[in-house]
Amino acid sequence: MSCAWPCRGSRVLFAFLLVVPFQQAFGQLSEIGRYVYFAGLRSSACAIAFLITPATYHRLNLRRGVEEKEQMLMTASRLIVIGTGFLAIGIACSMFLIADFMFGLEMAILVVLATLFVIISLWFALPITRRVSSSD
Repeated sequence: MSCAWPCRGSRVLFAFLLVVPFQQAFGQLSEIGRYVYFAGLRSSACAIAFLITPATYHRLNLRRGVEEKEQMLMTASRLIVIGTGFLAIGIACSMFLIADFMFGLEMAILVVLATLFVIISLWFALPITRRVSSSD
C-alpha cells in the first residue's frame, strides 16, 4: 500500500493553501472567504492524514496473519474513501476561493457546485454503480 495520486495531490493542495494567507490579496477576502479558506485547509490536512494512514498501518502490521491482512485491507479502503472525501472538500474550497476572487460570490457557488458534481460523479457514483451492476 503506497501513497498514490490522492496523497500526493492532497499535499500539493495543502501547500497551495498554506501560502495563500501570505499573498497580498488575502487581506481582500470576505469573511465567508476566510471561513471557506480555513475549511479547505483543514479538509486538506485531514485528507493527508487519512490517505497516508493506510501506508503507515501496513508497515506497522506487515508481518501479521492472513485474517489480519484482510482486516487491514478493509480498514485501508475505508480510510482512503474518507480521505478522498476530505480531498474533494479541499478542492471545492480552493475552487471557491479562486472563483470568488476572480468573478464574485454567485459564480463561486456555481463553480463549487459544478466541481462537486464532477468529483462525486466520478469518484463515488461511478464506482458504486459499477459495483451494483456487476453484482447482478
